Amino acid sequence: MPESEGKHCGGDALPPEWQDKDTAQPPDSDLLLAAAYVYDAQYNRNIPFETSPKSVRLYYFYNHWSMELATYFFIAVDLSLALFEEPAVYKMPFLATSLVEVLCLLAFFGRLVHFANVIPRNIFWKDTKNICVMVAIMLNLIDLIIYGALRVAAVESIRWSRVLRPIYLINFAESRQIRRAFRSIRNTLPEILYVFLLFIFSVLMFSLMALKLFGSRNLLSVEGTPYFTNYLDAVFDLYVLVTTANSPDVMMPAFNYNWWYCLFFIAYIIINTYIFMSVFLAVVYNNYKKHLKNEIRKMAYMKHRKMVDAFNILKVKEDKDVVIKQAQWNQLVKLVAPDISNAHRELLLRVSDDQQKGYVDMKAFVRLADLLNIKVITMKSRKHPLEHWMPYVYKSLVSRLVRRMVQHKGFVYAYDVIILVNAIFIALDEKNPLISHAEWVFLSLYIVEILLKLYTYEPKTFFGRNKFWNWFDTSIIIAALIVTIVNTALKSASPYSSQQILDIVFILRVLRLIRIVDSIQRFRVIMNTLINIVPTMVTFGGLILAIYYVFAIIGMEAFKGKVRFFDENSTDPRAEYCGNLALRDSVFAKSKYCRNNFNDVGSAFIVLLELTVVNQWHVIASGFALVTHQVAKLYFIALHVVVVIIIINIFVAFILEAFFVEYSVEKSEVETVIEKKIHELGVGIQEEDVPDVTLVHNMETNENEIGAVEEETPPSKSLMFRIASKRYRTVDALLQRMFEAEISPEDQGPPMEEILSFSHNDLRPRNPTLHNAA
Repeated sequence: MPESEGKHCGGDALPPEWQDKDTAQPPDSDLLLAAAYVYDAQYNRNIPFETSPKSVRLYYFYNHWSMELATYFFIAVDLSLALFEEPAVYKMPFLATSLVEVLCLLAFFGRLVHFANVIPRNIFWKDTKNICVMVAIMLNLIDLIIYGALRVAAVESIRWSRVLRPIYLINFAESRQIRRAFRSIRNTLPEILYVFLLFIFSVLMFSLMALKLFGSRNLLSVEGTPYFTNYLDAVFDLYVLVTTANSPDVMMPAFNYNWWYCLFFIAYIIINTYIFMSVFLAVVYNNYKKHLKNEIRKMAYMKHRKMVDAFNILKVKEDKDVVIKQAQWNQLVKLVAPDISNAHRELLLRVSDDQQKGYVDMKAFVRLADLLNIKVITMKSRKHPLEHWMPYVYKSLVSRLVRRMVQHKGFVYAYDVIILVNAIFIALDEKNPLISHAEWVFLSLYIVEILLKLYTYEPKTFFGRNKFWNWFDTSIIIAALIVTIVNTALKSASPYSSQQILDIVFILRVLRLIRIVDSIQRFRVIMNTLINIVPTMVTFGGLILAIYYVFAIIGMEAFKGKVRFFDENSTDPRAEYCGNLALRDSVFAKSKYCRNNFNDVGSAFIVLLELTVVNQWHVIASGFALVTHQVAKLYFIALHVVVVIIIINIFVAFILEAFFVEYSVEKSEVETVIEKKIHELGVGIQEEDVPDVTLVHNMETNENEIGAVEEETPPSKSLMFRIASKRYRTVDALLQRMFEAEISPEDQGPPMEEILSFSHNDLRPRNPTLHNAA
């Protein structure tokens, strides 16, 4: 970047954490740009922003947490307007909801204008998500104006543009995970379509056979309606049978007539329920895995490219090598990760500058984003208060034996057995005096356990902010002790019994069995996987929210007021048929499904959740078809196809991939390097050597910031480091590290614009180099 550009890079537009802590001055433009590249690489951002000082400042402001939080706030407000608009859960005046919606649309437009000033114009107008947001804003405004005008003229109309609101959740840059999930669905649809068409053909063929086999035999269904006399009804009933929701009811009339007819239904279930549904899962999983790998590989290429660009900005000539000086490297890390401790930062420097030459080469620098993502716990040894107060007693032979016993794995296993035995006693008859008195024994054992641990481990660390299990166990034991004492005292004074309170305590105590799950290796792998998929479950939650929202709005416009719910004690005769004569004597009304309606967005979401579970979904679909038209069944079939067949299968595919990765992927090369360096420096500690309760998370702070690199001192021997538990790793991160093996660290690769334009075929390299991939 030209030197003249850096002189205009003011600090007034930068957040405080990007100010240099030593000089209270903003960093120069080259360092700021390099930090932006590294920060993007660390968090896998792929926004091709302009590199001028003004654009870089705007880019930092665009990505500031307050701006992202404000964007999500307005998205949440915009989506929640459905709660207050007709049909409303909590009705508000139309003028109030309109003003709030206009405010949200202005916020979205402002965010879009901000984004347009960050990235190049040609890229902005080629980006589909920007066009979608602009079109959605325009249509929302037009629909709001038309609806308001018709409302003033007392003309009834619908708010058709509300189905567009999830577009803002999907298409803003902050929602890249949800957007990637939608891309996976879009890329998987062509392969699913062929299987789905073959599946529909099979259903249609079996429906035709059912019509010919049973239509002329004057049979009646379980509900008393004609049995397979209408082709469209036959198609719907057999489609429902694929979901098993009407099994075996749909088969029973034919089965009762002649048991040979069960062979027809058995063949249908085997072909369509088991074979075709399994093929759906196989196709979804195979294509989702392929597209996921392509997405992750593209992210790896972009991350590598950004790190190379950052290196090229700060590089200098050192003898025959092109490197980054330690001073520049240190300032860069302070900008990118201002919250890590001084000791942690120096540890990263020792890893990057392995031979302590005073500079970092390109091969080591491109790993910086991964190094920053590795969670390193800084530990500092603390003396137990008893060691200060009674050093001779605490260091005595008996005391050391007690502490070794508590630190031994056998102590944990012994209390696991005690917990299991206690769970058995809780399940037995509480009125038995022997069992009742045994509870005091278990309670005493638990108290002894806590006291022994407090004697062995430093109390402040034992009750650290990240020691969930210690707080959990202690809280349950103390609560059980207090309630048991109070209950015993009340029983002795009067016939009063607070057994219900004790039951709650017993249930909480049984939850301590989770500790046993955590202590078994195979169980721990499953727990790790569940923890790893939590962020993706949030992503799929956003995906489901967007789809549910669209179906809920459509359902409210189509079915609002068609079904009414009456209180259980209501004497209104309309309560028997949910306020609609079309439902008289229907299975929907007899099942008392009146509350399953689309009269507001809350009820609509509950109905959609019930339909996703599938059981009895055909009863709900048939009920709304009775109060409107039989074509309404297509709405419910569409929901089943989109949510159950596609979305749920993709979620299952992700869980399968998560387990495969968790079982097969070992520690990454970067993580191995930093662990090796920790032990070489003599400040490493094995996980089994020191229990978790001795770890102090983020002990060091940046209050005494280190100045120039020359003034820094090696890490104190009183400080220890440890790579945090592997549970922090996400599946995406593990997959990304797998694919990064295809990229040579010395390879600069193609420019960012070329990587962004890669097709899926471009992302399958013939040889493991970035040039071949392009």
